[in-house]
Amino acid sequence: MPNIVNSVEKRTYDAIVIGSGASGGWAAKELCDKGLKTLVLERGRDVKHVKDYPTASKAPWEFEYRGTVPIDKRKDHQFARVLREETLHWMIKDDEQPFIQEKPFRWFRGYHVGGKSLLWARQTQRWSDFDFEGPARDGFAVDWPIRYKDLEKWYSYVEKFAGIAGNKDGLPELPDSETMPGFEMSCIEHYFRESIRKNYSDRHLIQARCAHLTDPQPIHRQQGRGQCMNQALCNRGCIYGAYFSSNASTLPWALKTGNLTVRPHAVVHSIIYDNTKGRATGVRIIDGNTREMIEYYATIIFVNASALNSNAILLNSISQRFPAGLGNENGLLGKFVSWHNYRGKGNAEFEGFKDKMTDGRNPSNSYMPRFRNVRKQEMNFLRGYAIGIGGGRGTFSDTGMIGDQLRENLLHPKLGNWHISSWMMGECIPLEKNHVRLHTDLKDKYGIPQLIISCEWSENDDKMVEDYVQQSKEMFEKAGFVNIRAEDTKSLPGSDIHEMGGVRMGHDPKTSLVNKWNQLHHCKNVFVTDGACMSSTGTQNPTLTFMAITARAANHAIEELKKRNI
Repeated sequence: MPNIVNSVEKRTYDAIVIGSGASGGWAAKELCDKGLKTLVLERGRDVKHVKDYPTASKAPWEFEYRGTVPIDKRKDHQFARVLREETLHWMIKDDEQPFIQEKPFRWFRGYHVGGKSLLWARQTQRWSDFDFEGPARDGFAVDWPIRYKDLEKWYSYVEKFAGIAGNKDGLPELPDSETMPGFEMSCIEHYFRESIRKNYSDRHLIQARCAHLTDPQPIHRQQGRGQCMNQALCNRGCIYGAYFSSNASTLPWALKTGNLTVRPHAVVHSIIYDNTKGRATGVRIIDGNTREMIEYYATIIFVNASALNSNAILLNSISQRFPAGLGNENGLLGKFVSWHNYRGKGNAEFEGFKDKMTDGRNPSNSYMPRFRNVRKQEMNFLRGYAIGIGGGRGTFSDTGMIGDQLRENLLHPKLGNWHISSWMMGECIPLEKNHVRLHTDLKDKYGIPQLIISCEWSENDDKMVEDYVQQSKEMFEKAGFVNIRAEDTKSLPGSDIHEMGGVRMGHDPKTSLVNKWNQLHHCKNVFVTDGACMSSTGTQNPTLTFMAITARAANHAIEELKKRNI
């Protein structure tokens, strides 16, 4: 007979972290640094830094179809956001986790060790109190239980370890970060910046801050990371560790402590709640290979499975105490889901700078922080949008012929005009109707209820896109650009990955799920620190804020554990 006691001991840890992406990696690092034996559960396969980046530095001609994925490989990936041979190894097949689109929605996932930290755009703009105070001002969502001062030191803490390239811009609406030298703007971006300065007092074009090492410091060398080589092949996996990812940074750091165990192929089923003890005691998983259900136990549990999956896990964690999902006493779990509005796109050309052209690559871009409704409500829509800007001048070849002329055109490409592109990142206000829930009958191949996603754009989003289109055209016209185009692409909700909410932070247990320390109001040893905890979305790429919130919560959890409060 197996020794059940020993078996349970081998599956017992001080802490369990669900998910190995950006926030999960930070939870693991902080907990392991403080001496806690920590188990990280990852739904997908293992990925070792460098070793498991098979396409990292391949040239286009090294791919059989120059990166195009053939039809026979496409049939299992109908819902993939982008399908290219360079990144096909990160894509999951449709049967891995079917879901129900009650309304059309795009859900992009990263099921492998490192999660979407290997795939993110690496943009790292801080929030300001203009963002945290938005819900309190206009009444949409609940008041954030924290403000910028609560996260300020944690932003700095995370930034110094991760490594952020950028500048000190001195903008109240976008607090300065701990930075190393930023990437250079192109001459067209410099020109546009000067036009913005001349024509607008409330708008600023800056170099976006991004998680790239342009001047590695000792703390980064200790992580085994090197300087960015500007290859701009980032989503394949960076062999230099030059951009921040769990694989290159936090997870190896945690492993060095001797306190970390990473368990891939661990499809989390639910969190175990003990009605007698009045707290969570562990996590049930389904082994991705054997389909065996296994239970792991811990005193502290961090939920970092990415926003929608964190909601799904909590909804499926039912017990006598919580029949509608763990901590879901108010019935709001899974509601007020939100995301970012990237529907607006624009571009134009410039007929000057004929003596200049783009040389090399830039893994980042320029950025215009939000300028609508910042200090007061002034528009016919709530909140606002930031704008990404990129510009360059490259060569092109006319390929509309065959034979000798085609060869000559390819060998002697022509220079076009300078071009500039823009894209919006708008704040979607959280609405109760935008929600996720579990299907009562349909299950996936692991026996877990399928997630129903019921999310749609609002009139507020439509008005915001209209303003972006109008303002983009106006700003381009004032800069003297030609061939100006700006439009509403009508892309589906979720198309740009930044899902948030459903387990929102708040002061009041009647209107929120987690408190200011990210503890479930009604189950204090469970912390939710990924996008699910966000009360609103801001206009910045959210990952930096997830990481700062996670570091803060993990250190609070450790202090509470010392005090025997959890």
